[in-house]
Amino acid sequence: MQITSRDNSLLRQARAVRDGKIKELIFVEGLRLCEEALRSQLLIEAVIFSQQLADKDKAAPIVEEIARVAKRAASVSEKLLESISYTKTPQGIVVLAQRPEPDAAVLSSIDENALLVVMHQINNPVNVGAIVRTAEAAGASAVIATLTTSDPFSPKALRGAMGSAFRLPIWIGGSYEDVMGWCRRRGISTVCADAEGRTSLTEIDWTRSCALVMGPESTGLSPNEIKIADESVRIPMKGLVESLNVSVAAGIILFEAARRRGTFDTL
Repeated sequence: MQITSRDNSLLRQARAVRDGKIKELIFVEGLRLCEEALRSQLLIEAVIFSQQLADKDKAAPIVEEIARVAKRAASVSEKLLESISYTKTPQGIVVLAQRPEPDAAVLSSIDENALLVVMHQINNPVNVGAIVRTAEAAGASAVIATLTTSDPFSPKALRGAMGSAFRLPIWIGGSYEDVMGWCRRRGISTVCADAEGRTSLTEIDWTRSCALVMGPESTGLSPNEIKIADESVRIPMKGLVESLNVSVAAGIILFEAARRRGTFDTL
């Protein structure tokens, strides 16, 4: 199907998904991310692509495969694609896919020696995506995003995660207290990242089942939130630096946990 009108119902739906007005679907843009969505076996409701991209030798097989499994497929001009894109320069293809299950049931398959990452009140989607990507790279079992955290499946977060959000189990929407209680009932130790933490990251026993809890970019976790956790951990730093970007801090701690767990032979 070829679409020539900006007011076409599919394009209106795409803009609504892009803007977070249709919660059941997610907006995936760019050939690489759309291919990741396909390989991750997400249910694809629709694909919208430019004929210019579909005519490229490397892109054509991927576009054809996505169009084959999608419930709806349409080609548009670059100008129309620009009307639904969330970037200044359209990337040639947009997929509307069913949102993965958001509740705690997605974590039912994690192993007994789990390493989880909890994101609480992190409101920058770029940081959220970076943490999800880092979590997968460090061998984490799953990610939990509390109710007040930016949506890990928003377009900007998906771009930052580079496909990791499709592969890692992600529980979205529980309150901080619900998440901490869930961990406690399952014997998962909760470790808060805190610039004033009692223990250095190298002194924590990361080999047990545990959850690393990361707080807001600007303020970190509150004293009351830290009290709920089992432990707090700090990253030793030199100079006058008071804190690190939350995604950078998460990466440092997660790879220390991976080293202690023997996740990589070279660490």
